[in-house]
Amino acid sequence: MASAGARISQQALAVLDVALRVPCIFIIDAIFNSYPDPGAGWAGTAGRVVGRVLGIVVCSVVLVLSQKSLFKFYALFCAVLLGAVAVLINYYATSHIDFYSAYYKAALGFRVLPRNGPTLWLGMAVLQLLFGTGYVVLLNVRSLCAALVVLDILLPLSGLVMELPLDVRQLVAVASGLMLALNTAVCLLLRLKWFYYSCRYVYLLVRHMYRIYGLQLLLEDTWKRIRFPDVLRVFWLTRMTAQAVVLVYVVKAARLESGGEQPYLTWDVFWDLCSNLIISGCDSTLTVLGMSAVISSIAHYLGLSILAFIGSTEEEDKRLGFVAPVLFFILALQTGLSGLDPEERLVRLSRNMCLLLTAVLHFIHGMTDPVLMSLSASHVPSARRHLPVLLVSLGLLVLPVLLSRLLWRHYALNTWLFAVTAFCVELCLKVLVSLTVYGLFMIDGYYNVLWEKLDDYVYYVRSTGNVIEFVFGVVMFGNGAYTMMFESGSKIRACMMCLHAYFNIYLQAKNGWKTFINRRTAVKKINSLPEVKGTELRDVEDVCAICYQEFTASARITPCRHYFHALCLRKWLYIQDTCPMCHQKVYVEEDTRERAPFSNNNGGGAEAGPAAAAAERAEPDNELLEDNDSIEYDEDEWGTQSAATPVEEDYINDDTDSNTD
Repeated sequence: MASAGARISQQALAVLDVALRVPCIFIIDAIFNSYPDPGAGWAGTAGRVVGRVLGIVVCSVVLVLSQKSLFKFYALFCAVLLGAVAVLINYYATSHIDFYSAYYKAALGFRVLPRNGPTLWLGMAVLQLLFGTGYVVLLNVRSLCAALVVLDILLPLSGLVMELPLDVRQLVAVASGLMLALNTAVCLLLRLKWFYYSCRYVYLLVRHMYRIYGLQLLLEDTWKRIRFPDVLRVFWLTRMTAQAVVLVYVVKAARLESGGEQPYLTWDVFWDLCSNLIISGCDSTLTVLGMSAVISSIAHYLGLSILAFIGSTEEEDKRLGFVAPVLFFILALQTGLSGLDPEERLVRLSRNMCLLLTAVLHFIHGMTDPVLMSLSASHVPSARRHLPVLLVSLGLLVLPVLLSRLLWRHYALNTWLFAVTAFCVELCLKVLVSLTVYGLFMIDGYYNVLWEKLDDYVYYVRSTGNVIEFVFGVVMFGNGAYTMMFESGSKIRACMMCLHAYFNIYLQAKNGWKTFINRRTAVKKINSLPEVKGTELRDVEDVCAICYQEFTASARITPCRHYFHALCLRKWLYIQDTCPMCHQKVYVEEDTRERAPFSNNNGGGAEAGPAAAAAERAEPDNELLEDNDSIEYDEDEWGTQSAATPVEEDYINDDTDSNTD
């Protein structure tokens, strides 16, 4: 129970912390959305600029305050606000005897309190007493001073009870207000020392973190500490809710004034309301950030739902809640979304959402592809494990087709439609490649026979998909260049094109060429090794040390006298250039070793003996030290190499040890 109570208390404090930071975002957004008065002189313009800068600085400082300092700030602010409200009530009540009656009649339409008599003054006294108590509690005023402050707030009411002249009542109210303002100023000045030391502490802490961790970690820590995505999310939802209430009230009032008998909220009116809300929901940079935060929540829970449905537990696949909002914000900046006209903004936002949808579908395919490959490669027989992934893959195959068909029916061909269509076709191609590889692995598992051509078929399918994807990347680069030169060029678009050219064109081509060279080198290495067949193969009483299967047709012999399937050894040589058993180098340019009549995977040849070991030790050192760029050591499987020992020395030591054994 105690832990549950503490958890609830922490959650309540977190909610309050987010709620208290939201007004700062509202004020900053209002400052940025306000426009200067062209009729004002230079003094008015300068004052407005200073006020804007000061407001932004103060709101920014309050926004990044720690939770404890934030609560103290709002306590002081509420105390000042209560004092100001108490002074205003005293002034208006003493200046206008019928003030409360007129207020209730105009604002509420009915009277709760009587217009005259002791009951009215007693109610006002209770209200002022509550304001005074809250003021002294929030400012932490001492007992004697607290009593004097409360008495000062209640003093103007005595003029109403004694029915003093109007000028006397106003004088008493003004004097009471001045005394309360003086007390507030003194209390704030006494806390100025605390404010100075707090600011100095924050400055030293920020400088210390910057020197140790750097600017990036400092920004990340601040981002998480103030819960900035939650603040933006609450800001955007609150703003949209308030605007929706105002719009519905305006539509209802207009319908009542026109005397219409139809319901005021029809489908057309509802669509207009939604359009206006969407347009106003991205009219500034802060609102675009707020919309990005909302999209982040939607994408995050969508990604978690899909991961739970397909049965994946990969942590890297949970980044959809980060990728989607970043892409949306980049698209908004790239197209200048917040600076467009309302109607054009709605069209541009719908186009950006279509691009975002295709990107999300691509990311979902990235989550399903590893699950498909693991299920097919591990030969999982349960159909309940395969069905969810196949359903998601089928959805990824159908949704792009439906989206493209819908867009082509309603829009003419342009660069945006071409980009969306290209992304949809690319997604369909990637899904087909994944399903084809999945089918190949399932066929291999069904027949339970070594399929030597399986690796080649998988490579051909994936290479075909990668080549077509590379072609699409080049085409999209040309489409972006055309858009930048003839439609809407911007620095952000140019930067994104450079990133696209590097990651989606250059690196993809480089990795594809590297894979091709590795495969060609592996085939060359395999072909250089001796092959054992027939009677000599039957004398080998062992299995392949990679797949643990018997030798049926043929086997390849490494220079260290170990036997492997050609397919298994080729897959191994894609990664490392050493023997899986003893880690000696496999590929030798000129194989002058004599083949032993018998060998097994438990050691060297039966007839090799010390003479073979001596012959191997007598080989030149330059053969051991030849280019070994293809060697890659897996730290999890083979252990971490010492940073102080060169790779060649480790290789020589391993070679010597194996020959000595």
